[in-house]
Amino acid sequence: MNPSDNISRRKALSGIAALASVSIVPSRVLGLNGQTAPSNELTRAILGCGGISNAHLPMPGRLLALCDVDSQRLEGQMKKAKSKGAEDVKGYHDFREIIARDDIDIIHTCTPPHWHAYMAIAAAKSGKAVWGEKPMSRTIGEGMAMKKAVEDAGVAFRLNTWFRYKSNFYGSGVSARQVKKAVDGGLIGKGPFKVTLSGVTGFNWKFNWSGKTNLPVQAVPKHFDYDFWLGPAPYRPYNSHRTHSTFRGYWDYDGGGLGDMGQHYLDPVQYILGKDEELPVSVEIDSDPQDTDAVGSFRRITYTYADGTQIVLDGANEDKDAAFIEGPEGKIFKGFKSDVAGFDEKIKTLPEPEAQVTDFHEAIREKKKFALNEANGFHSCTLINLGKIAHRLNQNLKFDPKKIQFIDNDLANSLIDQPCRDQWKLPV
Repeated sequence: MNPSDNISRRKALSGIAALASVSIVPSRVLGLNGQTAPSNELTRAILGCGGISNAHLPMPGRLLALCDVDSQRLEGQMKKAKSKGAEDVKGYHDFREIIARDDIDIIHTCTPPHWHAYMAIAAAKSGKAVWGEKPMSRTIGEGMAMKKAVEDAGVAFRLNTWFRYKSNFYGSGVSARQVKKAVDGGLIGKGPFKVTLSGVTGFNWKFNWSGKTNLPVQAVPKHFDYDFWLGPAPYRPYNSHRTHSTFRGYWDYDGGGLGDMGQHYLDPVQYILGKDEELPVSVEIDSDPQDTDAVGSFRRITYTYADGTQIVLDGANEDKDAAFIEGPEGKIFKGFKSDVAGFDEKIKTLPEPEAQVTDFHEAIREKKKFALNEANGFHSCTLINLGKIAHRLNQNLKFDPKKIQFIDNDLANSLIDQPCRDQWKLPV
């Protein structure tokens, strides 16, 4: 390698956090200077080569880079990418080298959640669009920082959950759009509403994503950079159960079944209820006391908004006759059944909800907000993180949505911004 290349790369890496907060669109996206049209030329990099990255490999755009701190995983995904036609793909150990490249337009963050904010903020500050995995952030504070960085940079952002705008909403048997149509049309009243997410209504919580206590110390595999994998998270001795496919069971990296499925389940509910810019004023928890490290299960979490609307996470499947959503004048059950007289005919007469931008490349090219973006994504992810804090502390909590603070609870507020290791201070 030419020595000048090393100097240029070091300058780029050291300057990521200092980039000006301006709206940047690469020239190839705009189709300038005789370059290929953007529909054929957007380029991508995937950070993290675990199982979820398989869903990102075939996404639109030319794949130029893969990154992982596990050399075996990186090697395996490199072979797979090349077998699928990504002839120009290069492998990296350090994601910052990818961020420093000026020929990549989209960064896919397919890492555990404790890395999401750090990578997304670095990408946004370098003018790159971000295609993020769920949950959007590990903490409320990291979500706020991500949202601000994306907005300041003027780049496109999307989360990889799609139920607010396409497909049936998990096991509910209906699209979120159709339920919103019924709610907006007043078929079950004007509110307040009660939404129940449980196995009864089609939304089983994955409590198999639980951690283990008293993990024995194991030797770190030679092919795995465990210290880099931990990144901003507190140092804990290595055990394989903390990492890779079972990381969700530990508070340092995620939040069990709620962290795994929460954004899939709760984001469409925010959309249905018209609360994309609102947060609840209280969170009530029914669970057993939790370990300080390993995540366990919960029986029930109840969010209450200022207008009395509630979202109930019935982890115990206790409410055997629960409606998916009920209002003062009727209910909608799993399968889009309703106790409202003439429901099937009435809904046909109602206007469709507002159209959404569902093509991420269109959002990048035309500077439009994607359907699930940094703003509404922050709110639905904050629901997850509010529930995680109540669950972790096993305490009912009062919350001030305007200040983004818990009321009279210093311990809960200390979890809004969790401490990180010195070398990984949040780049804001």
